[in-house]
Amino acid sequence: MKHLLKKSICFILVSSLLGIVLTGCGAKNTTVKITHKNFTEQRILGQMFAVMIENNSEYKTEVKELGGTNICLEAIKSGNMDLYPDYTGTAYTAILQQDTLNDPQEIYEYVKSTYKKQFDIEWLDPLGFNNTYTFAVRPEVAEKYNLKTFSDLSKVASELRFIVTAEFLERADGLPGVQSTYGGFEFKQVNAMDPGLRYTAIKENAGDVMDAFSTDGKIIEYGLVILEDDKKFFPPYYVAPLVNGKFASKHPEIVDILNQLANQIDEEAMQKMNFQVDEQGMSERDIAEAFLKSKGFIK
Repeated sequence: MKHLLKKSICFILVSSLLGIVLTGCGAKNTTVKITHKNFTEQRILGQMFAVMIENNSEYKTEVKELGGTNICLEAIKSGNMDLYPDYTGTAYTAILQQDTLNDPQEIYEYVKSTYKKQFDIEWLDPLGFNNTYTFAVRPEVAEKYNLKTFSDLSKVASELRFIVTAEFLERADGLPGVQSTYGGFEFKQVNAMDPGLRYTAIKENAGDVMDAFSTDGKIIEYGLVILEDDKKFFPPYYVAPLVNGKFASKHPEIVDILNQLANQIDEEAMQKMNFQVDEQGMSERDIAEAFLKSKGFIK
């Protein structure tokens, strides 16, 4: 009897140790696939997620830029990619085609529950900042036409050249929605281009007004005038990591690692990081690492 008991104890110990070893090997051999959209802020956040995971687990990461919202979302839904950062306002209006809510928490709860039901995608905790859409105008244009609000712009758009991302021209929370809410916004000329080229174009006087994100670092650098959304068209755009549901269930430790970033980034910090990349030539990964070190998340 004692012999059998010893054998049972040994079996349990060996099984437990083997399980630990296999789990460790599984982590080492698993690559977390991270994607993001094609602009600076998203590139920084993609690298930030990678650095957090690599420094707080044994997992490897692969970061891949895919393009716009729909492409990234489809990659997560299909499981071709595991996670990416997105914005509550984008999900609420552009993907779910909703427009009745405006409270940040209510919108977050809605997209969180709906994405889980429809797509089996988990919304993790928001990172803290609201990067809403806006219109940025060259200062001399703002002065000439006395532009302070979206309503002001709607009245004189026919005299102005618009530099814009292709996605903004098509999204419900883009130009079509703005036109529906404010009227007007029929520009003299519309030039669609890659997000990274818009500021160069506005600097070189290839346009008068552009779509922008409120956390863009170049807004300050170029002295652009941000107009007020006086009819409150744009919803809150709080960013959070989105994770494929099956991946989240299989790797809860990754969810825990990313949720450490909850409410850790404010608008000022994000704008500064964007500025450091766009204007000071620093790499997205270096910026991400420096920020995480300053917060004590990595050594």
